[in-house]
Amino acid sequence: MRILLLDKNHPFITEQLLAKNFILEEDFTSSYDEVCGKIQNYDGVIIRSRIPLDQNFLEKATYLKFIARVGAGMENIDIPVAEKLGIQLINSPEGNRDSVAEHVVGMLLILMNRLFIASNEVKKGIWLREENRGDELLGKTVGLIGYGNMGKATAKRLSGFGCNVIFHDILSDLSDEFATQVSLEELKEKAEVLSLHIPMTEETHYLVNSTFIKEMKNDFYFVNTARGKNVETKYLVEALKSGKVKGACLDVLEYEKASFENLESENEDLQYLLDSEKVIVTPHIAGWTHQSKEKLAQVIVDKIIASFC
Repeated sequence: MRILLLDKNHPFITEQLLAKNFILEEDFTSSYDEVCGKIQNYDGVIIRSRIPLDQNFLEKATYLKFIARVGAGMENIDIPVAEKLGIQLINSPEGNRDSVAEHVVGMLLILMNRLFIASNEVKKGIWLREENRGDELLGKTVGLIGYGNMGKATAKRLSGFGCNVIFHDILSDLSDEFATQVSLEELKEKAEVLSLHIPMTEETHYLVNSTFIKEMKNDFYFVNTARGKNVETKYLVEALKSGKVKGACLDVLEYEKASFENLESENEDLQYLLDSEKVIVTPHIAGWTHQSKEKLAQVIVDKIIASFC
């Protein structure tokens, strides 16, 4: 099988697939049009997020048997078209679930205990204790939306902090020792911390909007390590200003490029998030550890070999 690699990944992928006699070609620079012009020569393609695999692309990929994305989200692939064409879709959410879960907990601890703020003040010669009094995770009811690989790994860690973890998911009967499944209405009634662990779909686009925020009974901390466009930023900013959202931990932003490599626009809402002491922003790195890079690659390799060897 001939496989085209469109993004740089861990060398595990190349080493192990070559050892299984796959034919590999790396192309990390060609444009969308250039790749479309040659995709008919390949049986498989391995991607991250650089090039969208839309209907036009897929219809030109006449011999494509699989698409493997090194990561969890599949929104840069036209899934209905791929399925119609009989192309197998492979991803690797198992590879970075631990990284994401640790990032969620880390951001919450930093935000709720004002660690960045207090540290920067002391470095400037400012010694404030009462002003930097923290808020404990212990005993908080944490609501997760989405209980797949990321949600489950996050629940496991938060349960260790003595949190009451509840979650809502479109699938049923997912409760386990770390979290209890509830309706979305009950989650909005009880949650003091809200964390998103959902894909980007038509149904989840702007899931967290003005109505959603108003329906939350408690003032709450908000965490998003899923996708930026799961949240309508202008209403998050309004809620931060009013105090309805006590603080936000954002690893993803509505204004990211589709490739996740940078921001594609700037505006007043974004600037508020960047300037606010109530907000922590990181550059889409929740799943981005040295360990997850290896695990993501290994999961992809294992799935390709299991299906095509």
